[in-house]
Amino acid sequence: MSLFRHKKESERAVSLSALTWQRFKKERQAIVSLAYIGIVVVIAILGYLITPDQTPFCNHQQLEIALQKPGFTVQLLEVQSDQEVPHVNVFHKMLFGQPAEYKTVPIESLQDNGDSVTVKLFQQEYYESYAKSDLSPHMVKNQRFLLGTDRYGRDVLSQLMIGARVSLSVGFLSIFIALFIGTLVGATAGYHRGKVDDVLTFLINVVWSIPTLLLVIAISFALGKGFWKIFIAIGLTMWVDIARVVRGQFLSLREQDFVESARALGYSNFRIIFKHILPNITGTLIVIAASNFSSAILMEAGLSFLGLGVQPPTPSWGMMMKENYACIVLNNAYLAIIPGVAIMLLVLSFMLIGNALRDAMDVRS
Repeated sequence: MSLFRHKKESERAVSLSALTWQRFKKERQAIVSLAYIGIVVVIAILGYLITPDQTPFCNHQQLEIALQKPGFTVQLLEVQSDQEVPHVNVFHKMLFGQPAEYKTVPIESLQDNGDSVTVKLFQQEYYESYAKSDLSPHMVKNQRFLLGTDRYGRDVLSQLMIGARVSLSVGFLSIFIALFIGTLVGATAGYHRGKVDDVLTFLINVVWSIPTLLLVIAISFALGKGFWKIFIAIGLTMWVDIARVVRGQFLSLREQDFVESARALGYSNFRIIFKHILPNITGTLIVIAASNFSSAILMEAGLSFLGLGVQPPTPSWGMMMKENYACIVLNNAYLAIIPGVAIMLLVLSFMLIGNALRDAMDVRS
């Protein structure tokens, strides 16, 4: 008996040790995912204040240095612009960027002639002369492109950083729309039941039966292309999952004693729904929102890849993949792989956080 008891205790200790290690592993994954999402959020908020290319939409094109490899460094001659460049405050610059004060000319070498300079253009066989009065006080700056340049000579790193705004904005706003509609429909159906529940359940099932991507494309065609319309299109297709879960939770909770007590006290249905039942399913809604956030990001990337999402010149990870997918079979495959990896990491982070929240809020464990 003592040997049998010792064996059972050893097996229980091993099982607890494995469970503890599994929980530690999930917590570590959630912390790393949260840190990555935090970094992306900070980059998206600061925006043009930290991007190498601070022009609006990071659209400073220099065809002379197109399709350069990551780590490429070049000398840029700063020439005064013919047009007056408006100066903006820090907040405006953070949100919308600022036009470049000087035009830049990629060069390989520079010769000072006193009142003028003679430069050899980048990868060209001829020279050009510029008066010093037409140049900036620094004349030349060295710029390094950490992720290289695309086929228009734009900085890939800057486009990637600003493109994070689109993915996060689509996630937050579309989930907000989906939570509002799904919670309202699911709560109304689950609490009132009867004919109201039958009608709303029929509506939920009809929308549920339509393939999500086709429904998003149809709504996008109806609303038109644009940055803000993509939020509405995705939000109007993701509320069904939330409505089904909320309805099931309300069907269960409406029979609880605290709801019966609220009815006996004469509270209105509105107060019972939003003050008594809804707070009890907040944890479930948080888990669903974290899970659907990743779906919204993937959906936006897919629509942008198809040309139905945000439109040029607005940077978007899906748009970057669309513009550079032909480079996959060439020597510049990284132009399409980099935004794809960024999408993968962000989606994976939200999925891991969703799993961690689900485990943390599971009362059975």
